[in-house]
Amino acid sequence: MGKKLILVELNEINFDVVEKYIESCPSRFPALRSLITGPHIRSTSEQHYDKLEPWIQWTSVHSGLSYDEHKIFRLGDIVGSSVPQVFEQMEAAGVRVGCVSAMNAENRLKNPAYFIPDPWTRTPTDGSWWSQVLGCAVSQAVNDNARSRIHLKNIIYLAMGLLCFAQPKHFSTYWRLIRKSKGAPWRKALVLDLFLSDLHIRLFNGRRPNFSTVFLNAGAHIQHHYFLSAAPVGGSLELRNPRWYIPPGVDPVAEMLEVYDSIVGALLALEDVEVITATGLSQRPYDRVKYYYRLKDHAGFLKLLDIRFNAVYPRMTRDFLVEFSSEEDAKEAEARLAAARIIGDGSPLFGEIDNRGTSIFASLSYPNEITPDLNFHLEGKTYALAPHVAFVAIKNGMHQADGFAFFTPGVAKFAPPDRSHVKELYTTILQFFGVNGVRSKVGPVF
Repeated sequence: MGKKLILVELNEINFDVVEKYIESCPSRFPALRSLITGPHIRSTSEQHYDKLEPWIQWTSVHSGLSYDEHKIFRLGDIVGSSVPQVFEQMEAAGVRVGCVSAMNAENRLKNPAYFIPDPWTRTPTDGSWWSQVLGCAVSQAVNDNARSRIHLKNIIYLAMGLLCFAQPKHFSTYWRLIRKSKGAPWRKALVLDLFLSDLHIRLFNGRRPNFSTVFLNAGAHIQHHYFLSAAPVGGSLELRNPRWYIPPGVDPVAEMLEVYDSIVGALLALEDVEVITATGLSQRPYDRVKYYYRLKDHAGFLKLLDIRFNAVYPRMTRDFLVEFSSEEDAKEAEARLAAARIIGDGSPLFGEIDNRGTSIFASLSYPNEITPDLNFHLEGKTYALAPHVAFVAIKNGMHQADGFAFFTPGVAKFAPPDRSHVKELYTTILQFFGVNGVRSKVGPVF
C-alpha cells in the first residue's frame, strides 16, 4: 500500500485565537496561515462540561464512537477495555501503523512500525530500546513537571534523544527555549513537543508506516495556564495574570504558535504524505480565578492520612489513581479522602472521588490559593497542606465543545461535514485507506 497519512493531534488549540494572531502579523506564522486557508471544518463533541476532557474526545477520534457509545471517562481507561481503536483496525487491514504519544490509546498492535504511549497511560511501547527509554523519560518529566524534578538518567536519555532525533534546523530553537526556561515552565513544555515532533518525523521517515499519529500537548497546557496573557485575549483587571505569575508583555501563547508553526511546516513539507491536523476540542478564556496544585508525593501523602493502598499513579495535573487489595480498603480510603476538609471554610480537599471497587480516581480540587498557614483536618487531626503540594498554575482556559480539523488536498475529499462530531474523523481515516471499520457500542472493562 502506497498511501500515507499522518494525524497530528494539536490538543485543544483554539484556532479562532490563532486567526487573530495571523491577522495581526501575517508573516509571523506562514505554516499556520497555510493551514487555516486550506480545507477545514469546525467539529463538535460532548455537550456536558464533565464530558469535555481530551482523553474522552481523542478516544472518540480513535474509535469512531461518542462518549455515550464508548464510555471511556478517565485517562488510562482505554487499557483493558473492549473499545476498538483505529490503530489495530488499520493493522488488521494491512496498513502499517506508527504512533507517538496518542492520548488514551492502548497498544494492541502486533507489529507496529513504532509505538510510544502517552505519559499517563500504562501500555507497552513497541519494545525497541529507544521507545522504552524515551517513553519512560517523557512520562517522568511530564508527571513531575510541577516539581521541576527530572531524574538524572532521564535527563541523559532525553539529551541523547535530542542528539539523535532533533532536526538540525531546530537546534537554535531548542537552545533558545532551554536557555530561557528558568522561571518560564511553558518553554520546557515546548521543548518536549518540538522533540516529540522531530522524533515522530525521524521514525516516520525511517520506518515508513502508512498511517501515523503524533499527539502534542504543550499548547493545551499553555492555554490552560496563560491564556489571559495572550495578546488577542487579554483579560479584565480582575482576571489579568498577576506580575508574580508572569511578567507583563510576555506572551506564552505567541511563543507556542511560533513552535507549532515550525512543526506544522515540517509536516506539510513531507513529500507524498497527506496530513490531518485536529484539535479534538478547544479552550476559551476562563472567567474566574482558580488555582491548580498537585501533590508532591502521592504515596507519601496517602500514608500520612493512614490510607492502605497497593499503588498510586499520577495522572494529569491534579488527578491520580489509587489501587487497593480489597474493596473494603477502597471504601475506607474513599471515606477518608472525602472527610479531609479545609479548616475555616470547610471546603473538601478532594472534591472528585470515583470508587471503582478496588481502585479510586481522585482529584485535588481545592480551588483557592494555598498559603503556608492553610490547614486541613481529618478525624480530629490537623495537617498543614502547603508542604505537600506544588503550585501548578492559575487556571486561564476552560474546555469548549468546538474543535478544529484541517486537511491537505488528498484527504480533504474524505473530510466530514462542518459541525460533525469529532468521532467522524475516524471515518475519514478509514475512507482514505478504503477500510471498512466496525463501530461497536461497547464500554470499558475494569
